[in-house]
Amino acid sequence: MRTTTLGASTDDGALPAGVTVFDDEYPGVANLDPELLHALRVAATDAAADGVKFVVNSGWRSPRYQDRLLRGAISKYGSAAEAARWVATPETSPHVAGKAIDVGFDARAWLSEHGARYGLCQIYRNEPWHFELRPEAAHRGCPPLYPDPSHDPRMRR
Repeated sequence: MRTTTLGASTDDGALPAGVTVFDDEYPGVANLDPELLHALRVAATDAAADGVKFVVNSGWRSPRYQDRLLRGAISKYGSAAEAARWVATPETSPHVAGKAIDVGFDARAWLSEHGARYGLCQIYRNEPWHFELRPEAAHRGCPPLYPDPSHDPRMRR
């Protein structure tokens, strides 16, 4: 166990710099939904042919780590309503469920162009690094973007 971002440990899902979608020794990668992880690995393998490496900035997170991120966002943005534009609660976060990943710049640029073919879609306009699995996107394209997480009905539990 190593401590990284905000004092969170790798056991909580915090990731050190340079982790990729193939680094199973980190719970932030290993605890991702198996279908999401498979799609990411297939896409990353194809992206490597273009010289692109899929660095993971954040994947699965423990509820404790998600709460820490939310409290930090409330402090930074001054209110829970404003923080909700950037960070979900532990109860609603797709990261806690293992169904979302935040990728580095090169991967996000590649996925914005090619991700739909793998079912990997950007979900929020204000978070170009955040991707989730939408298998139907391979045939229909990605769904329209929400302006930010506060507009996502899943966040209103």
